[in-house]
Amino acid sequence: MRALLHWTIIIPVLAWVLFFTGYINGHAAVQAVAGILLMLSVMSAVHHSEMVAGGSETLTLARDTVYSATMLILNGIVGLCLFIGGLKHHEQTFSKHSITIALVSLVSIIVFTMVVPTFTKTVEGPYYSPSQLVFVSFACLAIYGCFIFAQTIRHKEYYLIAEEGNTAPVQEAASKKPSLTLSLVFLLVSLIIVVLLAKTLSPTIEKVVLSYNLPKTLVGVIIAGIILLPEGIAAINAAWKNKLQTSLNLALGSALASIGLTIPVVSIVCYVYDMKMVLGLDYTSIILLALSTFTVMLSLNTGRSNVVYGVVLLVNLMAFIYLTIQP
Repeated sequence: MRALLHWTIIIPVLAWVLFFTGYINGHAAVQAVAGILLMLSVMSAVHHSEMVAGGSETLTLARDTVYSATMLILNGIVGLCLFIGGLKHHEQTFSKHSITIALVSLVSIIVFTMVVPTFTKTVEGPYYSPSQLVFVSFACLAIYGCFIFAQTIRHKEYYLIAEEGNTAPVQEAASKKPSLTLSLVFLLVSLIIVVLLAKTLSPTIEKVVLSYNLPKTLVGVIIAGIILLPEGIAAINAAWKNKLQTSLNLALGSALASIGLTIPVVSIVCYVYDMKMVLGLDYTSIILLALSTFTVMLSLNTGRSNVVYGVVLLVNLMAFIYLTIQP
């Protein structure tokens, strides 16, 4: 009976009760409560998948997966989109304003979460202190929240696609958004299944990786690749159809979500269970991350793309994978 009264049981039940009552589309305060329940439900999923029981080795998996996801998105997905789009259409255009907003947000979150911890002095090693972790989690959520606000409300015209021969964005695209209820449910389901799959697959993937005498950090690369596969296919398909704006919206939005949402959730789990989460990268990884970010910024600063940018980013991707295998 006491087990049924544990918060990891109560919170998901409350979340689903709120959903089925139908009040979730009502007042903003109810939606705020729904957001809190969503965050706690993800923590419950982490608890039930027994990630906490994985020990200190598990704590590097979140960092490695987020870092790998960022590198795969910036170099792999964006690189393939620019390369394939450039091969077929020679030159493609996109909104510079939308890219600037995304990259400014992304650079700030990247530095806060994966670079600064390596150099802080309060706690020895690539860790944040509990108070620093709380601050960084708040910073990630604030930046990501402002990005979503700009993308969906304040500056949504930057992210819409212009029809061929017409410079005006297609306004109908903005109105065809799924309902808040449907989005909330599938976001919840997606986050939970990502946690469960990561926990389920990581031991098997790790066993295979180690059997070939490969470094354990490669596990994070493989898991990140699996998680990003659907968005990657969608982005590349859009670039092939000469809709590079859609490709970049998907890619950069995924990078921001990967860091801006994952780090705060995992940070809360570590804070609640008094565990240290490894966040800071080593110097080689920091250099590769800086190179990737800088190259993407230069490639997308004119509003026009070509195949050369794609080739350079794909070379960066190969360097990342090679140096992961041969550090």
